[in-house]
Amino acid sequence: MKHFILFDDRWSDLLPLTFTRPVADLRVGILTIREKWERYLQSSASFFTEPYLREKFPAIIGEDNYFINGSVLPDESLVNAMLALSEGEYLVKANTILAARLGETAAANFSNDIAHAEHIITYSAEVLQIRYTYDIFMLNGKALERDFKMLTQGRTSVPLSSSNGIIGGENIFVEEGARVEYAIINASTGPVYIGRGAEIMEGCMIRGPLALCDHAQLKMGAKIYGPTTIGPNCRVGGEVQNVVIWGNSNKAHDGFLGNAVLGEWCNIGADSNNSNLKNNYSEVKLWNYTAEKFLPTGLQFCGLIMGDHSKCGINTMFNTGTVVGVSANIFGAGYPRNFIPSFSWGGYQGLSVYPLQKAFETAEKVMLRRNQQFTEVDKRILQHIYMITEKYRRF
Repeated sequence: MKHFILFDDRWSDLLPLTFTRPVADLRVGILTIREKWERYLQSSASFFTEPYLREKFPAIIGEDNYFINGSVLPDESLVNAMLALSEGEYLVKANTILAARLGETAAANFSNDIAHAEHIITYSAEVLQIRYTYDIFMLNGKALERDFKMLTQGRTSVPLSSSNGIIGGENIFVEEGARVEYAIINASTGPVYIGRGAEIMEGCMIRGPLALCDHAQLKMGAKIYGPTTIGPNCRVGGEVQNVVIWGNSNKAHDGFLGNAVLGEWCNIGADSNNSNLKNNYSEVKLWNYTAEKFLPTGLQFCGLIMGDHSKCGINTMFNTGTVVGVSANIFGAGYPRNFIPSFSWGGYQGLSVYPLQKAFETAEKVMLRRNQQFTEVDKRILQHIYMITEKYRRF
């Protein structure tokens, strides 16, 4: 029996989004990276991740194991090359391990260090890889189009009501149980996928590509510019452009969010905005946890990166290229700093430590609203994140 294990690569470069999950649990396009691989492989996959995450995301290893780079998006060529590996071989592109096939003993000692790869097979085709947090919104258009083709091939969309104004209807796919009335949808600029039980309320204006995942909701009058992904169970309103929202998060009110990534269990207060372009049009720098400093991105447009369980109050103003950690609570007038550590409380006028027990209480209440439990395992993960991020909270 084949075992497929998605190993972390670029994990620290993808913080704060990976503080709470393996790299392959990131969402880009319609599906998470794990979900993409599982569909191509027609098999389940497990994770090889950071030690403190393994209780929630365990690796399942057997006699025949395929280790797959969890930061790489699959396509047919890559999947076929990986499955063609013999035991002990590594599939490599530009000093990056894409995959390895290992027996049980070698698998127990797996490392994604290229120096451990003895038998190398070079892969020359194009690879889409999530290397930095901003790659998630930068590559979202390509990933969304790939997922759209995979999910809709050979299937028939549920028809849209005649109350809607539609352009490019052949590029729209609606799953069972979705509700869409009196919306304007332009799919000539990219596909629009509307998931099971999702709702687009009256007056919404959508310009694809867009993925509105299962049971997500667009509030009345929302303005959505693609490529944008709104994950399962999210509530979104206002103006959104080139944004990826994981799932179970809310930006339900007016305000602009652009070139941004939000984790799970986040909430953006009413009339909050992020800047995605500097006034002098210069390159945006972004906080990088590996370097522990701000690094150039090569981008002119870059907005907000926010980790799981973080929230902001009404009228919050995020500067260009702001990184917010896990379980931060931001509020008050003025622009807060553009690196806000995990478990921070406050804003422009100063930050203090958000006590761990208070963060637990909030997480439990928020998750119950989606009928999900905040487990003891979740608590241990947040407790570990609290400890390893303490050095950033020198307020």
